[in-house]
Amino acid sequence: MEKKEVLELKRRLKKETCTISRLAGCYVDSAKEKVVTFKDDFLGLSDEEIHKYLEIAGKTLSGTVGNNLMELTFSEDDSAMQKSLLALKNSKLSDDTLLDGFYDRVISTFSYQGHFIILLFYDIYDVPKKTTDGMKLDESEEVYDYIICSICPVGLTKAGLGFIESEKKIGPRIRDWMVNATDTGFIYPAFSDRSTDIHHVMVYAKKAADPHKEFWEDALGCATRHTAAEKKDAFSNMLISRVGPEKEDLDDIIADVHEAIAVHIDHEEAIHGQGTVVPMPAETVEEVLSEGGITEEKAHRIAEDYGKLFNDEEDIPTAQDLLDGKIIKNNDLRSEKRELQKEVVALNEKLKSLGIDDETTDVAVVLRVPEEKEDEIRTQFVDGRRCLVIPLEDDESASINGNIQ
Repeated sequence: MEKKEVLELKRRLKKETCTISRLAGCYVDSAKEKVVTFKDDFLGLSDEEIHKYLEIAGKTLSGTVGNNLMELTFSEDDSAMQKSLLALKNSKLSDDTLLDGFYDRVISTFSYQGHFIILLFYDIYDVPKKTTDGMKLDESEEVYDYIICSICPVGLTKAGLGFIESEKKIGPRIRDWMVNATDTGFIYPAFSDRSTDIHHVMVYAKKAADPHKEFWEDALGCATRHTAAEKKDAFSNMLISRVGPEKEDLDDIIADVHEAIAVHIDHEEAIHGQGTVVPMPAETVEEVLSEGGITEEKAHRIAEDYGKLFNDEEDIPTAQDLLDGKIIKNNDLRSEKRELQKEVVALNEKLKSLGIDDETTDVAVVLRVPEEKEDEIRTQFVDGRRCLVIPLEDDESASINGNIQ
């Protein structure tokens, strides 16, 4: 499933366009015991309930494809899980035995300390045909029926004071259990190329850096992959461990590597077009590391570590996965600061050559700006002179030697 297919399904999760016919659920306490199970005609619920449930279902279709949303393949030796999900979908959530079996599997595999709720939605989508330019036609492409599963933590509302109407006084609020946003979920079958794909499932992880892989593997029977956040963290750790965390210029080394990755992306996009996904197999990583200033020996070792971890062709990171834009931005700021420092040194040398001691002179420029504005400060040539520029909003002012500007 690509982003456009995810969005096509998500756009339908609104009260006016919703065709979800069935809802089923199970509330589980912290002792992993079923508190209650339920089934409902979805469109027969109150408007408030429908809106809240659609919000939960929509969250399971949110985030970045390849990071929060991952399309997984069922393990070859675990077809029973696929058949179980297919049977659950075909039952339209009406078979209590299948539902209970699914709840039991989730409860036994989902690693979570606390109360949570398992929600299942059954929907039928009459997929319209589209022309080559994306225009929808009245004709139907196919009927795509699927289930959405959302697993949500349930927590106590915050303690506080409130108005107790029955007693006409202010007192402690009654704390109750509230369903929070989706933590983990999936869509089955996948909606690949706008068509039913029973061999894949699209999973959702709220925390892409720490997804519930135990659920993917044991409850769904899927071979897991690394999210983009995991790939970036793993690459960063490999780089730091091989270069040496004690290196004084470690930040500069890492920044140079990311600059090299950015250059590699620009080069590939210049050849294949803007937005090209650039794969990064181990041999390419070794080349880019060398271009970023890493020694040949260390680049080779990092590439070896990289190849061992990402040994599945479907799991190989892209250059976009590895690139950290914040590091690039911070490096630009560091470069500007270094240039300023060089100019200060040069100015001091010039003052000394004129017989002026910079340590005794009253000439000084001291900047005091809020922390959040530091990233906005830049250098710029004005009338041929290099100047320090601090952007000011309409409601902001500057004070120079006590005078408001």
